[in-house]
Formats: sequence, C-alpha cells, structure tokens
Amino acid sequence: MGSRSTISGDPRFGIVDGDEIVVLKGDPMFAGFDTTDERVPLVEARLLAPVIPRSKVVAVGKNYVDHVAEFGGEVPKEPLLFLKPNTSVIGPGDSIVLPHQSSRVDFEGELAVVIGSIARNVAEEDADSVIFGYTIANDVTARDLQKTDGQWARAKGFDTFCPLGPVIETEFVVASNTVRARLNGEVRQDAPLTDMVHSVASIVAYVSAAFTLLPGDVILTGTPAGVGRMVSGDVVDIEISGIGVLSNPVRG
Repeated sequence: MGSRSTISGDPRFGIVDGDEIVVLKGDPMFAGFDTTDERVPLVEARLLAPVIPRSKVVAVGKNYVDHVAEFGGEVPKEPLLFLKPNTSVIGPGDSIVLPHQSSRVDFEGELAVVIGSIARNVAEEDADSVIFGYTIANDVTARDLQKTDGQWARAKGFDTFCPLGPVIETEFVVASNTVRARLNGEVRQDAPLTDMVHSVASIVAYVSAAFTLLPGDVILTGTPAGVGRMVSGDVVDIEISGIGVLSNPVRG
C-alpha cells in the first residue's frame, strides 16, 4: 500500500507496512519504490490524499443498476462521464464543507482508479498496464444543484467534494471486494464491486479514447444504491475491503 503523509511537517511518500510507514525517497509514481532507512509509526503520521491528480478527476455516473433505480433513471449504454476539478480533492480526516448554495449534499462511496502512465486509446485487455493502483473516493454531490443545473460540473465540483484515501493499494483485485458507506456508523451503502455495469477495464478504455490520461489522474467508477444526505456534524466512512476506510467529518 502506498501512502502520502505529513511526517514532521513535511509531505512524504511511503509504503504502509503493518503499523509503520516505510519512507520512500520520492513519489513512487515517478521515482519508483526506493526506500530510505526511515520508518515512522503510522499513528505519528497524518495521512493526506494519496494522490493529487495532475490534470483531472474523471468520474462515471449511473454505473450501478440499483443506484440508477433509486433515482428512477435508465442505465446508460456507455459510461456516462463527467469531470471533477483537482481542487475538489481532500484527504482522510479533512472536512467536507457544505456550500451555502446548496440545501442537499449527498455522499457517494466509490472505488477510484489511479493512473500510472500516459494513456491514450488503451485497449481493455491492456488497462492494467496503465493503472498504478486503487484508492477510495467519496463523490460528494450537491443533489439539488445537480437537478437544477442539468450539467453536473458545479454540483460535483465544489472544493472538498472529492475526498480520496487513505492509501493506494497497488495489489488489488476488484472482483474480490466490496464498497460500503456508513453515515455516523450506520451502513447506508453495501455492494460488491462486481455490481458495476461497466468494468474498470472498459471504463479505462472508454475514458482514454476521449481524454489523454496522465500519471496521477484519477477515475471514479460509480456508486451503488443508498446514497444519502449529509449535514454539519456528520461523519462519513467509505470502506472498500482490501484498501481500508476513508473517513471525513462534515461541517457547514
């Protein structure tokens, strides 16, 4: 598992090894996994968003049948894409800030794909070759603005609307794991990742046919049924087995 954390005040990259972080010499996406002699207790490090996308966050809407059904829509024949700005990214423990423009902000737990190399027109069978690893996302959405705006850029793109973390898992098997969201400890979403309409490989192929993907870009793969409103004082935990838990408080 790769992490990005603050150690003694400075952002550092590392590998999570049990209850310690093995500090790396640089960003593993560009400098490899060369380690220093330094090990830091995990409890002494503040985990940051494990990646800040170099150019974009690409997200897929309506990619779980049950989520489409709860809003009364139809499943798109092809992946439905939208963008979130990289300024929306925050890390574990950072606050999701409710914008004054909205009266209904929802959580959406999702698997996130981190791109590791320049990718353009990638074939489905080659998708793994451009994936650096996987992390957890909360595709925070101003639901009322999503409806009134028609297009989703503002509703999905406010600052703090893309929590990512806690780590990047480089050895992750999508078919073996589940995504679960808890609001104040109560499970609201719970689904196997195999419930996705469009697979990770097909999404990477589809996205890279439209946009050149750069190292550090992130793709969000959609959310299952059970999304719900957050209010100030809530805590949202998104858990994906095999990766960990992304936890964020909510404030107005």
